[in-house]
Amino acid sequence: MSAFVDESQLNVRGGDGGAGCVSFRREGPVTMGGPNGGDGGRGGDVWLVADRNVASLLAFRDHPHRRATNGVHGKGKDQHGKSGNDELVRVPEGTVVRDLYSGEVLADLAHHGDRWLAAPGGRGGRGNARFLSNRRRAPSFAEQGEPGTERWLKLELKLMADVALVGFPNAGKSTFISRISAARPKIADYPFTTLVPNLGVVRLDDGFEMVVADIPGLIEGASEGRGLGHQFLRHVERARVLCLLLDLGALDGTTPQEQERVLLHELGAYRPDLLERPRVAIGSKADVAQHPFDGLRISAVVGEGLSSATGALRRLVDEARAAEPASDGFVIHRIEPDGVTVERVGDHEFRLHGRQAERAVALSDLTNPDALAYADNRLKRLGVDRALARAGAMAGDVIHVGGLSFEYEPDS
Repeated sequence: MSAFVDESQLNVRGGDGGAGCVSFRREGPVTMGGPNGGDGGRGGDVWLVADRNVASLLAFRDHPHRRATNGVHGKGKDQHGKSGNDELVRVPEGTVVRDLYSGEVLADLAHHGDRWLAAPGGRGGRGNARFLSNRRRAPSFAEQGEPGTERWLKLELKLMADVALVGFPNAGKSTFISRISAARPKIADYPFTTLVPNLGVVRLDDGFEMVVADIPGLIEGASEGRGLGHQFLRHVERARVLCLLLDLGALDGTTPQEQERVLLHELGAYRPDLLERPRVAIGSKADVAQHPFDGLRISAVVGEGLSSATGALRRLVDEARAAEPASDGFVIHRIEPDGVTVERVGDHEFRLHGRQAERAVALSDLTNPDALAYADNRLKRLGVDRALARAGAMAGDVIHVGGLSFEYEPDS
């Protein structure tokens, strides 16, 4: 179905991991027993979740920031910190997620239940009890918690209609959609004012949203191509619910019953399964009605019956959404590299990238000789020396990793 693109920006940040604790047992006469510092809790993750009950990206226009909670710091007596809570960000089905700056597509949340990890939380730091070894009997350092991932995203949604307004030309569809949504279609008192679909998002007081499409007017013979019929009818195909808008004040004398008969005939002739779609018939222009009609009646001009009409449409949309199958799948479009990379940032400066390398130096006290020895050994095991040599680093060059800078001394 034809649609317009709804766009919004979103800033997501995972929770920071809690710091590990430096602590030693103190029991009775023992003033400095073994290490018993607990680990920090992991920060919460931010997930984007496709939800059929969310119809637009309007919620992100004024509030673009979503953040998970931080992990709790570790404590003594081997008490580990509690992990942060995840933040679930619900977006409409069909939301395409891009990196705001590069434009790279990161995820396509096509079906209800699809979920994508947008911003992982930071890992909690290990307490000093984790660093006990035969050579290190009293480790006096612990790890800091990792910061959560933060990024700016661009969300794109091709709005597909929950409801398609179907009726004769000049039946009042554009006026109706302009009164129940923020859409501002061209409105005039002659046939075929609407040549392309107008889509509007209807937001009710309780936060419920549905997308309503004003389909260009149909005439008898539309299923055979008359009056741009095929171009107009194809816009109805993917709507969940059909709303037949019947002109109660038709100047040519056509009754609402005759209009309904013609519309259903043209829909069925174009695609028989359209007649199985949930639908409601609503009489429009009740303020100038020329014909009797027993169903819902509205006057978009004076505001008569609008709340009843939107309530009826909501009930049908709710039922149609609930009947659709869900997908509980995880969408993974890009896996972050877990190795170590080297970037030259100056004539004699390099920066190491990679979570493992940054974690190796994220210690509570880098002035502590034991902590420095641990960090150096960890970086060597990650192959940092070889990576720097391949990048052209020379003795005396400055190496940056995380919050640490040091002079490079290659192994002899």
